[in-house]
Amino acid sequence: MGTNMTTDVGSAEAFERMGTLGIEEEFFVVDEYGRPTSGTDELVYESEPPTLLEDRLDHELFKCVIETQTPLIEHPGKAARTLSAVREALLEHAEQHGYGIASAGLHPAAKWRELEHAQKPRYRSQLDRIQYPQHRNTTTGLHVHVGVDDADKATWIANELRWHLPVMLALSANSPYWNGYDTGLASARAKIFEALPNTGMPTAFESFEEYIQLERLMIESGSIRDRGELWYEVRPHSEHGTVEVRTPDAQADIDRTLAFVEYTHALVMDYAERYEDRSVSNTKTNTSARSMPSATMGSPHRRETLDENKWRAMRHGHDASFIDRDGASVVDLGEVVERECDRLGISSLRRLYDEESGAEQQRRVRRETGLDGVCELLRI
Repeated sequence: MGTNMTTDVGSAEAFERMGTLGIEEEFFVVDEYGRPTSGTDELVYESEPPTLLEDRLDHELFKCVIETQTPLIEHPGKAARTLSAVREALLEHAEQHGYGIASAGLHPAAKWRELEHAQKPRYRSQLDRIQYPQHRNTTTGLHVHVGVDDADKATWIANELRWHLPVMLALSANSPYWNGYDTGLASARAKIFEALPNTGMPTAFESFEEYIQLERLMIESGSIRDRGELWYEVRPHSEHGTVEVRTPDAQADIDRTLAFVEYTHALVMDYAERYEDRSVSNTKTNTSARSMPSATMGSPHRRETLDENKWRAMRHGHDASFIDRDGASVVDLGEVVERECDRLGISSLRRLYDEESGAEQQRRVRRETGLDGVCELLRI
């Protein structure tokens, strides 16, 4: 079945910790004028990073894009301090070498035909295999990992999170410009990225074993080089033992990033509790305690309606409305935010919604001060 005989797939044994956090942020390396520049070789490979960033700093497809990962965060209350320390370490490291750091889903001054791709074999392989969609992929995003202590539970939670992902995208929309052009979208990053294979809204999986079978098939058939190339909006991460959400645009404002961290963590913990409640109910009705609750939990949504909600989010941002959970009504983003904050006991989503969105802010600043103003706005 293809030429790749090494099947590097994950394991259910990786899922052993509940509620931990890991945060991955992608940034643009910029020059003194705030324009993306190829500085990541120097920062990643040709110098010693700060201790906090050792083994947690890498470049992405383009040399102007860099990624950081936080250490394992044992308690969500420590997320702000940890993320702040990682950002400060990155910024100091970049400034020592004459660079700055900026963040948005797409950088309005990034013209992909003029920027260098990384030479790393992984990315050269992707460019060769995927061609045009990957050659133009100057996107940057936010990825949030939440630890889950059971593989089937993580798979079921990932299924359930799918309806919430367009809500996150609408609130995070921070990429109206691509290749210097106003796309008319609130999140052009989401549209550019979903042109790649193995992206977008996944189908529901009946079990973790079913997800692992997909990983194995894709690797053995030569469709992907490794399991990390299943770039779905949400996935049970079979190496880290987490549910990983990959939906939001990258954010310069750390408080906005932390709002998505809080929301993702709250959702995973809420659905984990529902999973346990349903498992107990199954036990009482003589159903195997290990059987996973229905993959869709009675949700009427097909992938097509979830994709429609994603489109609404990327097009309209804060002005989006969605086909609701019941599949029979439409609900505005503001109403969803109020409902989610009340239900989960969180407040940061309200602040996000009440503030000017990233896309709106970029457009306003460009009208007022031009591209230079937007480049300065996006610096962290």
